[in-house]
Amino acid sequence: MPIKIPNALPATQTLINENIFVMTETRALKQDIRPLKILLLNLMPSKIVTETQFARLLGNTALQVELEFLQTDTHKATHTSQEHMLAFYKTFADIRQERFDGMIITGAPVEQLEFEQVNYWEELCMIMEWSKTHVHSTFHICWGAQAGLYYHFGIPKRPLEEKLFGVYEHEVEYKRSILFRGFDDVFMAPHSRYTTVLREDVERVPQLHILASSSRAGLYAMSTKDGRQIFVTGHSEYDPRTLEQEYLRDKAKGLAIRPPENYYPDGDDTRPPLVTWRGHANLLFSNWLNYFVYQTTPYNIQDIG
Repeated sequence: MPIKIPNALPATQTLINENIFVMTETRALKQDIRPLKILLLNLMPSKIVTETQFARLLGNTALQVELEFLQTDTHKATHTSQEHMLAFYKTFADIRQERFDGMIITGAPVEQLEFEQVNYWEELCMIMEWSKTHVHSTFHICWGAQAGLYYHFGIPKRPLEEKLFGVYEHEVEYKRSILFRGFDDVFMAPHSRYTTVLREDVERVPQLHILASSSRAGLYAMSTKDGRQIFVTGHSEYDPRTLEQEYLRDKAKGLAIRPPENYYPDGDDTRPPLVTWRGHANLLFSNWLNYFVYQTTPYNIQDIG
C-alpha cells in the first residue's frame, strides 16, 4: 500500500523514481480507507533530506500511511526555505487537538548542549507530554531518543571521548521483541553522535526493556513494556551517502574527524561506501508500523489515549 504525502513535496518525485508506491492527496480522496496517521517531528537541519528518508521507509510496507510534518515554533529552520516550511509543516498549536496512530521524533545536532540549553526544549517537553495521550506509539531516534529517555525517565546522556561515527554490528538482546521479528542474529546500523546512554542508568528503570545493543556502539533500542514509547540511538534511516556528507562537512571545517568506521571498503574513503543496513532498516520500521501501531491502535482515532 502507498504512503500519502502532499502532491508538491520534493520527496514525492524522488520516491516515484525509486519505485516506492506514493499516493498523492488527490488520489487519496477517492480511497474509502482509514490510513495510519503518522506525525514526523523533524528536528534535523536538512528537512527535505530527512523527509525523504522517513517517507521511503514508511512507504515500503503493506499499510497505507498518511504522513504529516511538524516543526517547533520556538526554533525556525535556517537550512530550509520558509516557503517549504509554510507549505508542508504544522506547529504544535495546529495539531495539539488531533490524535495520531504513530509519531517519529528525529535526531538533532544539539547533543553537546545540555537539554535545558536547547532553545526549543520546553516546547519539545510539551510535545512529548502530549504524545502520551494523543499518540498511540512514539518512535524516538538518536538525540530524540536521548531527549525522550531524559524527559520521561530522568536518564541522562553521557559524553563520549570521541564521536561515535560509522556503521556497527548489533545483536537483539530481548529475543521476544516483535520490533526485531525477522532480524538476523547480527545486524548493522549507522551511528553519528558524541553522547550515549549507559546500560546501568536504563536498567534502573523498571518500565523499560533493553531490546538490542552493540559491543562497540552501546545500547541501540529500548522500549516501554507496552510499546507506546520506543527509543533507538542509531540512524537506520540514513541514505547510503549521509555519513559521507557528514564526514566531508566536518573535514571542510577542519574538525578532527576520522572516516566512518565499517563504511568504506577496507577503510578507503576514495571508494564508494558499502550499504549494509538498508534491509534491516526497512524491517525495523515495518515491524513498528505493523505490530506497535496498526495491530493495536483503535479504529476510531479519537479513542487514542
